[in-house]
Amino acid sequence: MNTLTIGILTLNEAKRIQACINSAQFANEVIVFDSGSRDDTVAIATQAGAKVYSNPDWQGFAEQRNRLLQHASGDYIFFLDADEEISPALAQEILAIVAQGGNAIGKICWEQVAFGVPLTHMKSTGGVERLFKRSTIVSFEGVVHEGAVTEPANLSVHTLTHKLKHYSRDSVHDSLLKLAQYAQLGALKRKNSGKKGGIVRGFFSGFASFIRLYFFGRGFLHGSAGFLFSLLVALECFFRYVELKYDFNDLNKPSKRS
Repeated sequence: MNTLTIGILTLNEAKRIQACINSAQFANEVIVFDSGSRDDTVAIATQAGAKVYSNPDWQGFAEQRNRLLQHASGDYIFFLDADEEISPALAQEILAIVAQGGNAIGKICWEQVAFGVPLTHMKSTGGVERLFKRSTIVSFEGVVHEGAVTEPANLSVHTLTHKLKHYSRDSVHDSLLKLAQYAQLGALKRKNSGKKGGIVRGFFSGFASFIRLYFFGRGFLHGSAGFLFSLLVALECFFRYVELKYDFNDLNKPSKRS
């Protein structure tokens, strides 16, 4: 029988970590890898039955995933964020894939929850790779939206049918903090790839993002929650290019999750 590890990166996630771990209890092993939380994240995760490790020497999301991998024992690993929850239907789909074996990467799509409103009518925007056969992972790379380097390379990717619930926006205040962090990480990523920034470039990126999410992505069907969600993502797109120009010399170290 193949076994499954679910790995969760955390920093000051006391508000969400209990529900996140509860949704992952179907796995053979749940690992929480903390980045130096100052709240009750570690205590709550330990009480919930997770294996908890910590390393506050922040070198980016990819490096934290690599460190987590050193503690994982499952044949397969599913990476779960602390602001996400796995539904029973998705859990059964994950277990079925693990039981079948194979090297294919599992990609999930999100069902966003913003300001307490499930954005069920919004179209999914692509997907993120989360389920891997552990032996195929060489390492993770990237400062944000990090990706796995696998051996063999170019493994087939299977998109799971059921969506992963993502509580991405609980409050306006938290959303603005997240916006600042991910704008900076996005700017750093573009700096490393040699791209140029600026207000005009940022405006067109943000405007296109808002149109795509609010109108074509059907965010307008969810009233103010859909509008705020679309606007905040668009502002993140705008500011990553503004930071790329005006904060260019300060974009040297990956930001820590707040």
